[in-house]
Amino acid sequence: MKTINENVTEQIIEKKSKFICDLIYVNSIEEVEKNLEKINKKYYDAKHHSFAYRLQNKNEVLEKSSDDGEPSGTAGAPILNLLTKNELVNCLAIVTRYFGGILLGTGGLFRAYSEVTKNAIANANIVEEYLRFRNESNFTISRF
Repeated sequence: MKTINENVTEQIIEKKSKFICDLIYVNSIEEVEKNLEKINKKYYDAKHHSFAYRLQNKNEVLEKSSDDGEPSGTAGAPILNLLTKNELVNCLAIVTRYFGGILLGTGGLFRAYSEVTKNAIANANIVEEYLRFRNESNFTISRF
C-alpha cells in the first residue's frame, strides 16, 4: 500500500478563485472527521470544502468523496480519482475553494480541483505502508 509520510498543502489560483489542497495522513473515520472539522474552522470563510479519502481496513479499502455544494462530479470525484490512480490509502484530500467572482463551469471546476490535488500528491513524500496481522482483530501498521 502507498500513503504519505507527512501532510502537504498546495494552492492554485484559477480565474481569481483560490483552491487549497490539504493532503492529510489518516487511519480512521474518526481522524477523517476531526481533520474535516479542523479545516472547516481554519478556512471558515471559504465557499466549499470538497474532499475524498481512502482508508485501508484490513482487506478492503473504504472510500468516500463529497462535492460540498459544487456541481455533481466536479470536485469530490476528481479528488478521489487521483487518490485511486496513485494507489494512495490512509489519505484524506480536502480542497478548499474561495470563490473569486468568475464562474468556471463544470469543466473548469473539474480541472482546478484535479490540478491542485495532483500538485499536492506530486509534492508529497510517498511511502509504502504494510498491515501486519496477528489475528482478525489485532494488526499493526508499518511505514517505510
